[in-house]
Amino acid sequence: MDPNWNDSQPIYRQLRDRVVEMILEGALGDGDALPSVRSVAAEYRLNPLTVLKGYQELVDEGLVEKKRGRGMFIREGAKKNLLLGERELFINEQWPSVVATIRRLGLDMDELIQQAAGQLSGDDGEGEQ
Repeated sequence: MDPNWNDSQPIYRQLRDRVVEMILEGALGDGDALPSVRSVAAEYRLNPLTVLKGYQELVDEGLVEKKRGRGMFIREGAKKNLLLGERELFINEQWPSVVATIRRLGLDMDELIQQAAGQLSGDDGEGEQ
């Protein structure tokens, strides 16, 4: 986890978001244990209650489960559920803005698709033309 916190949102929320990123990137998988509240608090010099609140959000969202006396663990299917939610969020909240920008700038869809395909495959999109 990146220890650089910003002022845009509460630290517990940033901590929650970082754990979500780790799940989506595959750094944390189904059944993996989260670092203990005490170790995260000590490592990043946070109040343990702040860490606990971030973890509790993950529990409330059904991404993490508490195992009494053992700690907190990533639930089965957490990544799949996150992907569904993130995709829906993108389609419903971000995509309309992208479409509006494409229209406003009069961008060519074929060019955009070709460039996106290159970028998604690892090419910088500036190859042959």
